Amino acid sequence: MKQKKQIIIFTDLDGSLLDKETFKFDEIKDYFKELISKGIKIIPNSSKTESELTDFNEQYKLNLTFISENGSSIHGLNFINKDLPDKISLSRPVDQIISIYNEIIPNDLKQKINFILKLNVKEQKKIFGLPQDKMILAKNRNYSLPIQFKGNEIEKNEFVKIINDVGLTVQTGGRIMNICDNVNKSKAMLKTLQLIRKELDDEIITIGVGDNENDIEMIKQSHYPCLVMNENFNSSLINIDNLIKSTEPSPKGWADVIKTAIQKIET
Repeated sequence: MKQKKQIIIFTDLDGSLLDKETFKFDEIKDYFKELISKGIKIIPNSSKTESELTDFNEQYKLNLTFISENGSSIHGLNFINKDLPDKISLSRPVDQIISIYNEIIPNDLKQKINFILKLNVKEQKKIFGLPQDKMILAKNRNYSLPIQFKGNEIEKNEFVKIINDVGLTVQTGGRIMNICDNVNKSKAMLKTLQLIRKELDDEIITIGVGDNENDIEMIKQSHYPCLVMNENFNSSLINIDNLIKSTEPSPKGWADVIKTAIQKIET
């Protein structure tokens, strides 16, 4: 008997699925839900917090498995199979990351770093670009430290090297940088697939969608890598042979690359 295909879409949200300014995807919402109704699994894989992604599920009346804070934790695998866990943490808690940061970063570099959660509300709102109620959810971080780096490129490279040398990472997204544990979207995606494959006999086909630097490894690990147009990101630097690229930004660009990927799968 021919093995059944299960398509799983791992997708970034801001700038990939969601409009960069409004953080909505209303114009393709019907298509998004149509994909789910056809049995396609959609797993947001985002720098957003657990609180934000739970809110996303509630806002759109969804039960999506999701990966939060740049691969720090996986949630809702039991939505895919009841024998899978509700939550898996892949990261040390944020207080441990703060402790390591305070110990290893020299004072001259600390002067170049702004902890976004310590800024006043007006400055935070400008950085996050979110209304007050959504910003509260964005600040509820369990595993990562959002920062702004004010130094030059040499200082930034020095900072990243120090962080990497102690087993932490710096994840760069659209608006901010995050100090994280040794995690990323790709590692969390592969862990998610490993767990799903234990419970599903289907042939799993993955589509990965992103728009920025911290999405690239996740995209590379997908059978059908997709990049949504981002005018602030130089996509020519990405060397992926079968990359599907949109000519429009999110959310329409998301629908365009998904349609192309599914058409390739079905032919």
